[in-house]
Amino acid sequence: MKARTMRRHLRESLKSLARNGWMTFASASAVTVTLILVGVFFVIMMNLNKVATDLEEQVEIRVHIDVAANEQDQKILGEKIEKISEVKSVVFSPKDKELNNLIESFGEEGEAYKLFEQDNPLNDVFVVKTTKPSDTMMVAKKIEKMEYAAKVKYGQGKIEKLFSFIKNSRNVGIVLIVGLLFTAMFLISNTIKITIVARRREIEIMRLVGATNAFIRWPFFLEGLWLGIIGAILPIILVTFSYYYLYDFLAPKLKGNFIEILAFNPFVYQISGLLLLMGALIGIWGSMMSVRKFLKV
Repeated sequence: MKARTMRRHLRESLKSLARNGWMTFASASAVTVTLILVGVFFVIMMNLNKVATDLEEQVEIRVHIDVAANEQDQKILGEKIEKISEVKSVVFSPKDKELNNLIESFGEEGEAYKLFEQDNPLNDVFVVKTTKPSDTMMVAKKIEKMEYAAKVKYGQGKIEKLFSFIKNSRNVGIVLIVGLLFTAMFLISNTIKITIVARRREIEIMRLVGATNAFIRWPFFLEGLWLGIIGAILPIILVTFSYYYLYDFLAPKLKGNFIEILAFNPFVYQISGLLLLMGALIGIWGSMMSVRKFLKV
């Protein structure tokens, strides 16, 4: 396409936005409202996903070694666990360390457990992590069958519920976001259809003098792009400032915990770029669907 023709299309698309002020406002508002909702859902879902990932990384299998096992037996058990393909790491934790961890976890009340330092009743432990947290249950069952694995703990019952909740939350979030996007596309498509109907005579004249479908489509294509970009500006501003204050409020309170929210930078720039891209794509798609149908004159 020649540069002069492209300049003409750009000029016509901008003129159309100005001529159809209320239609432009309605279309951009449809995108704005939808992208605000999408932006909020994205912020919530991506932070929930971060929290879920952090929780998944905390999942581990604790293999209590039989007290009858000597050093060689422990070594053999450790090697067998390491050979399981789904296992990421195996760390040996002696019973003295286990007792110290127990004392520290109870704080002042843990002082009473220091009485057991001379005659430690705890077991040596292998702390096992899997490559995929979802493989935890399967790996635990394999280890339970091994010799000298006296007890295998991994939060049985709670872990299954956690993974189920995480999976369902992600699926629900995806469905909601996709539904909102299609709603925005439908609204923009119908708004641009009204614009095309109002200019149908103009399109017919252009067709009669030999204008191609591509030549007629381009201004509408660009018009949809501008509508999507304009509609994305306010959601980007709102999401940026809202997340700034949210992060400033929550980050200090969560500091020191194993749960953290996504850092303001670069997350807010990523979400802004995503909203701008989505706005542009929504506008383009809605315009293309409308023009495709109404150019059949």
